[in-house]
Amino acid sequence: MNTLDQKAALEHAARKRIKDSHTLDGDAGRLGHFYREWASSYDLDVGHDGYCGPMIVAELAAAIQTAYLAKQRTAIAILDAGCGTGLVGVELERLGFGLIDGIDLSEEMAEQARQTRVYRQVRGGVDINGPVLDYSSASYDLTVCCGVFTLGHVRPNALRELARVTRPNGFVITSTRKSMRRPHPLKMRCGVYRMQTSLFRHSV
Repeated sequence: MNTLDQKAALEHAARKRIKDSHTLDGDAGRLGHFYREWASSYDLDVGHDGYCGPMIVAELAAAIQTAYLAKQRTAIAILDAGCGTGLVGVELERLGFGLIDGIDLSEEMAEQARQTRVYRQVRGGVDINGPVLDYSSASYDLTVCCGVFTLGHVRPNALRELARVTRPNGFVITSTRKSMRRPHPLKMRCGVYRMQTSLFRHSV
């Protein structure tokens, strides 16, 4: 097999793993097993697929901080919910954020995130489809969630838990796939929610 054939085979395998991840029906056991096996090659696979979500979400967090939050970036507390291997955390750190915590369902993915050394702490085994009991309400200025509100993963109701751990006048930033529009009421590709009486959303 020549180099071009090898590259095509790798890209095909990466696309298949990404597609397969959307068929897991939000089942924590299946998701945990799937990502345990995928953790070591995840970054390479999504790189083949041209994944730019982490950069977009991080840059949106930076824009929100500049426009709405009085604190310096180094003092903004951020929860990266569904942090995976830490791709969003790396982008946030590049933009000057320093107080970043991560949570993920998969301990193996969480370990990859720890190895980036951009997080204060990363916890695996956390399913945001249910209560995140060990995290106090109003703990974070920003909560970001990239690539998690997608088919076969986290249900839209999980936004309530992300809102709970976010401070009043803080923000929740999420991304989702277009395909989530059909079966679920998440109608934006990237949403920003401000924790006030009324919520607003901004689409990109």
